Amino acid sequence: MKVIETSLPGVLIIEPKVFDDARGFFMETYHEERYREAGVNCRFVQDNFSYSVYGTLRGLHYQYPHGQAKLVQVLIGEVFDVAIDIRRGSPTFGQWYGEYLSDKNRKQLLIPEGYAHGFCVLSDTALFIYKCTDFYEPGSERGILWSDPGLGIEWPVDNPLLSEKDSDYQCLSDVPDDSLPVYA
Repeated sequence: MKVIETSLPGVLIIEPKVFDDARGFFMETYHEERYREAGVNCRFVQDNFSYSVYGTLRGLHYQYPHGQAKLVQVLIGEVFDVAIDIRRGSPTFGQWYGEYLSDKNRKQLLIPEGYAHGFCVLSDTALFIYKCTDFYEPGSERGILWSDPGLGIEWPVDNPLLSEKDSDYQCLSDVPDDSLPVYA
């Protein structure tokens, strides 16, 4: 397994070891001891799975106060995945990192607690899985507007398919301080 640091603290690209042969391939998508040895010290408690069609954009989501770190991966298809530091007082507050994840590159992205997360689908369909370090808490569900001009995210789709909720989120600069995590 290869772990690559990104421009944002704690956001990691993980390239699991893949065993290819004439039958196909095998890989471990998670092994607690190996990930811990590689510096991923998360206790995951919930797995989620989504199916989306081309042009779907999901995000930018986070939970507060019940924050979640996420380990995300694409099983089928390709997405552009984004993490944004939304921790008040962080030196990288408002900065984002994007990574292409696909069934071809088999990369994973670790998104720490205190970051908002979203992705858009670039293939006909995408099967997307992710592990979370805390349970879904409806009262803690929050979001940032995907097209926030202050963030300047370079989404590779022009007119994404959005949920009504994702269309109605505020820009980061308009989110009240008491609705954002604090940099420790």
